[in-house]
Amino acid sequence: MGFGEWAAKRVKVPASVFWLGVVSFLNDFSSEMIFPLLPLFFTSVLGAGPAALGAMEGLVESVSSLLKLWSGHLADRLPRRKPIVVGGYSLASVSRPFIAVATAPWQVIALRVFDRVGKGLRTAPRDALLADSLQKENRGRGFGFHRAMDHLGAIAGPLTALAIIPLFFGPGDLHPHEYRILFAVAAVPALASLLVLGFLVKEPPRQTPAEGSEPGGSRALGGGFWYLMALVVIFTLGNSSDAFLLLRARGLGLTPKDLYLLWALLHLVKATLSTPAGALSDRVPRRYLIAGGWLAYALVYLGFGHASAAWHVWALFAAYGIFFGLTEGTEKALVADLVPASSRGVAYGWYNASLGLAAFPASALFGLLWRWRGPSLAFTFGACLALAASLLLLLHPPETMRRPA
Repeated sequence: MGFGEWAAKRVKVPASVFWLGVVSFLNDFSSEMIFPLLPLFFTSVLGAGPAALGAMEGLVESVSSLLKLWSGHLADRLPRRKPIVVGGYSLASVSRPFIAVATAPWQVIALRVFDRVGKGLRTAPRDALLADSLQKENRGRGFGFHRAMDHLGAIAGPLTALAIIPLFFGPGDLHPHEYRILFAVAAVPALASLLVLGFLVKEPPRQTPAEGSEPGGSRALGGGFWYLMALVVIFTLGNSSDAFLLLRARGLGLTPKDLYLLWALLHLVKATLSTPAGALSDRVPRRYLIAGGWLAYALVYLGFGHASAAWHVWALFAAYGIFFGLTEGTEKALVADLVPASSRGVAYGWYNASLGLAAFPASALFGLLWRWRGPSLAFTFGACLALAASLLLLLHPPETMRRPA
């Protein structure tokens, strides 16, 4: 028995799911060495403002979303999903080192778009590949484990950066060239993720559509799925980029080094809750966990809107992780419950596209509300939409809606 099979048995998931989790761990190791400092680099070093930050984050997610929809359709029609996944991770890995040499805001925006193109290509096929590797009785656990590994990478990235900073940089705030060195180092785990994906992830066999026939496509997804997507859009319109949370933390007195620890704390809570919450969703209706997570989000955003001290930020970031732990894997498992196997690629394409397409108006509007009336109004707006989505999900369960014949 190889290491992958032994480790997969220990965590009670298939080997292919375990190695996809390792890929996500390494990829987030890379990206989260960059993201906690990117808002400061973009605004302080390159001179952009909060509105530009919101526009950038919304734009890159919207570009990514259109590709997620297309790649999801493609993944249902090709005999193998893995080549699309490899291509998406490769594009993201190549783009990140160049942030280290950016000298203007438009260059960072262009590189972020390129990175998100890679994410757009890989996300829906990867989620469909995960669903293909899981049975209904362990679907929540498998998706939860994958999200946990993703978040563990997001812990390792900031902590590694914190270890590098005192070794090579002086005390106090980082200088512009020190941001760039950290961004360059972040390329190493991204390249390692490609090796794991290429050599260790095995795609399970699946039934290929007969020649001349088409998979079910969007018409086979059913009313329950589309209702869930409507609620996801309502929620996401109030779910602005986490870059604003970091900007809020900075405004309440946290240093760049504190932001790394804060980001690690958030992902520690996510990683701790994702697998058990996913496993719990295999035993109780998944909508209960999702609605509870959205309610937690609403309370946290209200807290961010009225926070007045640095310790408030630490407590709120820890509570914010509860939302992710309850919802991320559970939502993806519910998508697989609601749709036929032949349409999983397109279903995850629509799911991820819905998240991303709503992200542009969400982040752009949040930035404008912040500039107009300050952070309190912006965060309260997001909380209200999250509360509405939570109540609608509980009142009208999508699982009760029939699929088309």
